[in-house]
Amino acid sequence: MNSFLKPFEKSYLYKIVFVFIMFVYSLFTNAQVDKNSEIYKVLKANDSIIFDRAFNNCEVDKLELIIADDIEFYHDIVGVQNREEFINAVKNNICSNPGTYTRKLVENSLEVHQLKNNGTIYGAIQKGKHDFYVKENNKIRKTGTAQFTHLWILENEKWKLKRVLSFDHKNAKE
Repeated sequence: MNSFLKPFEKSYLYKIVFVFIMFVYSLFTNAQVDKNSEIYKVLKANDSIIFDRAFNNCEVDKLELIIADDIEFYHDIVGVQNREEFINAVKNNICSNPGTYTRKLVENSLEVHQLKNNGTIYGAIQKGKHDFYVKENNKIRKTGTAQFTHLWILENEKWKLKRVLSFDHKNAKE
C-alpha cells in the first residue's frame, strides 16, 4: 500500500483533494444541529427546565414532564441514580435551602447532535459545560465546573431525558 501512495507524497493536488474530502465528510458525520433549529431550541429549553427551573428555583415538579421513567443518571462523584433517586437528590440536597445553589450553562458550550433511524429522528445527544455557584452571607461564589452529556429520546412526540452523564467535576480556581 505504501508503494501505491508514494507518487502522491509530494503532490499538493493530492493533499488539497484529501483535505477537501475530509472536510466534506466531517460535515455529514460530526456536525451538530444548527443553533436556530427547532431541535436545538427545544432541548435548550429543556436544559432550562432541568436547571433554571428545578435546580436553581427548586420547581422540582417540572422535572416530572421531561424525565423518562427509566432514566439513568451517572455522576462521577455520587454514583448512579434512577428516577426516584435523582428527583429526591434535587429535593433533599439542592433544594433543602432554596436560593443557595445555582447552575449556569457556560456560554456557547451547548451542542446538540440528532440521532436518526432510517432518516427519522428518534433522539439527540446534548452536551455542554456548566458552572456551579453557592450563595453564602449574601455573596455568590463559583464553587466548581463540570461537563454533561444528555441522551434525549423522542417518545410520543415528546422529548424525554433518558440518560445523563455528569462528569469532570472540578473545584473552582480561586
